Amino acid sequence: MKKTMKWITTIASGVALAGLALSSAPAGADNTAEATYKAKCVSCHGADGKGETPAGKATKARDFGSEDVQKASDADLSDVIAKGKAKMPAFKTLTADQVKDLVAYTRALGQKK
Repeated sequence: MKKTMKWITTIASGVALAGLALSSAPAGADNTAEATYKAKCVSCHGADGKGETPAGKATKARDFGSEDVQKASDADLSDVIAKGKAKMPAFKTLTADQVKDLVAYTRALGQKK
């Protein structure tokens, strides 16, 4: 009984935290794009897109707010996501729509102050 209650409490806490995290997306961001970002990108680029995580620092992940990222075309950013570049791995399993949504999401992160 105690194990069951602990398990239920753990799941309920996880659901509550997930709901809180999804509600903090940048304005106009799609929850699916946020979920994809968290699954594929956050470990290097960080939740804020600044690249200040241990993995981001080690791989010199770009800050999405930097001038070079903000000036890059959507096509260029899509290519980097889909095909990879330097230490950035390719995410070939993402659909074209997922890549497009990630570009919009990362742009929104980069514009957040």
